[in-house]
Amino acid sequence: MPRLPVHCPSCHADLCVERLHCRACDVRLDGEFELPPLLRLSADELDFVIRFVLASGSLKEMARQMQLSYPTVRNRLNDLIENLQAAIGTRAGKRLEILDAIARGTLSVAEGEQALRRIGHE
Repeated sequence: MPRLPVHCPSCHADLCVERLHCRACDVRLDGEFELPPLLRLSADELDFVIRFVLASGSLKEMARQMQLSYPTVRNRLNDLIENLQAAIGTRAGKRLEILDAIARGTLSVAEGEQALRRIGHE
């Protein structure tokens, strides 16, 4: 099965999910759903996470299995952590700024709604 695309092929912005479907009972959900941070990882990053879990979080074991040095595996984990923190922190920070602006009255609810929707598309 092909991997779920997470970036727009045209402008490379993050994609959001707008429809979910249950094959068992044919229920369909329409809306705007943000992809979880782990699903936004590259194929290589997601593979690293899977290997990490299967190795019970042992970087030493991962290094052995991947035939890499421990520092190399540790650096890959550090890069992954940094990417996840940036993805989570950036969106969360932007949301809080928008909500604060609405609370202060410097942004209307309608403008805030539009701004929040744009964050979902970045």
